[in-house]
Formats: sequence, structure tokens, C-alpha cells
Amino acid sequence: MSARSKARKRALDILFESELRGLGAGATLDERQAVADPPLNDYTVRLVEGVAAHRDEIDATLSAYSAGWTLERMPAVDRNILRIGVFELTWVDEIPSAVALSEAVAMARELSTDESPAFVNGLLAKVASAPAPGPAQ
Repeated sequence: MSARSKARKRALDILFESELRGLGAGATLDERQAVADPPLNDYTVRLVEGVAAHRDEIDATLSAYSAGWTLERMPAVDRNILRIGVFELTWVDEIPSAVALSEAVAMARELSTDESPAFVNGLLAKVASAPAPGPAQ
């Protein structure tokens, strides 16, 4: 498993834990950084901080493209895999879209339900193929 794949998995762990505990992702990240040995990968930190900073936009994107599925209806693991995927597709220029999609599907295959890989792939493919938003006014 590549270093970035491990970083994504660790970011998912932190985001999932934050949601279950009802804490902000930043608080859980701070706790994990304080006790991490070895220290958290920089990419893990980037993912968690990025998802936290853009959570409203990410959730709005997911809601717009997930016909018939509210965020609350999605399994928590899938919801957080999708958040990482949307963050990478939208704000991480050095990661090709195909890699972000593939990594998200791989996490869903390993960690979620039998139907999750297809769901994650379909939803993120819609996001990836959407036209980029124009410049802010």
C-alpha cells in the first residue's frame, strides 16, 4: 500500500471517529497528532484539514449529485470516503481524478458494504465529470 493510500485510510479513520464522537475533525486530528507515534503523515493532515475547511461545500456537492440518497442515509464510512474523494477531486491538483476515484473505490471495497464501491464510483464519477465552477464573483 502506498504512503498516500495509508494517509487516506488514516484520514478516513479520523473523520469517521470525529463524526461518531460528535466532535469537529480538527479536535480529533489534534488528539491524534498529540499521541501519534510515528507522527501523522502530512497528507493525512492535509486531507482532514481540507475536508473540515470545505465540509459545507463538499456536502452540498454530494447532496447535489446523490439522487435519492441524503447524506444522513449513507453509511458513515461511505459519507467520509466521499468527502475525501470530493476534496481530492476539487482542491488537490496534483492528484489525477482517476487516482482519487480509484483510491476512494478501493477504500469502499475494503471497509464498507458490498454495494458501496459501485455507489462511491458512480457518485464521484459524476462529480469528476462536472464542469469546474467559475471564478468567484
